Amino acid sequence: MKERFGKYTRDRISNIPFDINDPTYQEYKEKVPQFIGQAVYIYSFEKNRMVFANGWEELLGYKDEEITLLKIVSCTSKRHFNFSNELNDKGLQFLKNKKKDLEKYSFTIEVEKIHKNGSVVPLLSRVGIYKSYKGNILEIIGISERIHSKRLGNIMQYAAYGPEKSGFEDTLNTQLFNELGISRKEKEALELAAKGYAFKEIADKLCVSQSAIEKRIIPMYKRFNVKSLPHLISFAYDNHIL
Repeated sequence: MKERFGKYTRDRISNIPFDINDPTYQEYKEKVPQFIGQAVYIYSFEKNRMVFANGWEELLGYKDEEITLLKIVSCTSKRHFNFSNELNDKGLQFLKNKKKDLEKYSFTIEVEKIHKNGSVVPLLSRVGIYKSYKGNILEIIGISERIHSKRLGNIMQYAAYGPEKSGFEDTLNTQLFNELGISRKEKEALELAAKGYAFKEIADKLCVSQSAIEKRIIPMYKRFNVKSLPHLISFAYDNHIL
């Protein structure tokens, strides 16, 4: 199964850590903000390796000088592996066709990673474009921190951000392995439905059309194999979405 997912990403990343003697590492060591409880990496597609990493031993047990992007991608838990790698693939494939404002694009995902000691670590991870040139992605940045506030279920939660009208999240919604995921916009509408608001009221609150809300909520009936809105809301609570 693992061979089917993440191929686009895996073909473009390496198992090479940063070089402590690289001037880029020294520059980023001074430049990149570092916060307690967060782990960060910067990966260079030009150099085909990490150019900076910090905080990974505390988060996942790997020393900064040994962590690689392939390790980070590969240590996803079994139940989250397919969707996580599909998101990476579809995100990068979307961005390869964009030539402007690349640094404004990013996506987040709630995902389980496997610590070096074998324990499961729930993370909120954000990946974005750190540097580009003439429409080409040169470096990406990833920032992860442990989720302490809730359990993660089988349904993965994600969000995509980009310039207004870029359609980044909407495009991902149509392309992803959707039976395993729920997007930020879908969850936002479902949270209001769970509070008792009608679709028209939700549309008014979110400043969109009623049909837009229907397109966010109704497809989830089939995706999650539920028969009604109350059933969907109950499913969402049972699977730690709400």
